[in-house]
Amino acid sequence: MENQTWSRDILLLEGLKVTPQYSFPVFILLLLLYIFIMVSNISLTVLICMERSLHQPMYLLFCNLSINDVLGATAIIPNLLSNIFTAKSAERYITYMGCAVQAFFFHLHIGTYLSVLMIMAFDRYIAICKPLQYSNIMTNKMVLKLSVFAWGVVLFMVGILIGLSVRLSRCRRMVSNPFCDNASLFKLSCESVLINNIYGLGYTVVILGSSIGSTILTYLQITIACVTSKSKALNSRALQTCSTHLTLYLIMILSGLTSVALHRFPEWSEQRKVASIVIMSVPPALNAVIYGLQIKQIRQKIVTLFNKNTVTLLLVTNLK
Repeated sequence: MENQTWSRDILLLEGLKVTPQYSFPVFILLLLLYIFIMVSNISLTVLICMERSLHQPMYLLFCNLSINDVLGATAIIPNLLSNIFTAKSAERYITYMGCAVQAFFFHLHIGTYLSVLMIMAFDRYIAICKPLQYSNIMTNKMVLKLSVFAWGVVLFMVGILIGLSVRLSRCRRMVSNPFCDNASLFKLSCESVLINNIYGLGYTVVILGSSIGSTILTYLQITIACVTSKSKALNSRALQTCSTHLTLYLIMILSGLTSVALHRFPEWSEQRKVASIVIMSVPPALNAVIYGLQIKQIRQKIVTLFNKNTVTLLLVTNLK
């Protein structure tokens, strides 16, 4: 009875097929990425929260991305690191509950990312197309409402998505991925997964369709406003404020579409696994770099804090 319980609740992760000579470099690369994601995103969030001059809608919305990146990376990368030096998939274990939690945070990360970027596109639209009304529309209270809405809707929809998979009985133990997602969960069952496929398709259409559709519409409005105004100042401001957001959006969309496209080619399973890891590690690392270096106000604050710390350190050293 104990063996039956063990085999039912403990799953096997197929993971990446990393040869022994590449195990250590891959481990170091992922570890450095994870450390950078945690340090950079947490530091930027703390900086924005502490500096009153950065308490503006665009930066407060970025805090949502940083928190989401930290949660998503923590749910996936540590488990990947622990399995890199495990040569055989038969030795890569994960509990069913741990798999379900990992799948939940994976889909929460993707959904929240797209939802927050959609709100950030709306923020850029108001700032560029309706600058005189911006301060009245995009108040801190409105930012809080939009943030709660973005997280709440995705939490609700992902909860149903994972709940539909968890309800199924299980007849398999092997997860054909480096980490768990919703497809990994319902593929463990021998029951009909028609409801799961229908809801999963609907979820994807709602989250991805609304995000892409609203972003395209928003940028069309911004483009029209820039063309009709013929103002160099407006065009310069639009390019500066929108390029960062659009870069983040394209990175996420291209990474996601690559991973989805590779599902169509079973012979490229290893490439699909790499793409799925890239989507959970590269965009979160680039977010902090793009915002930290491209946005002038944040870059100035970082330089100022760095100079203050350097001067303080020199004074302390001289006193000693």
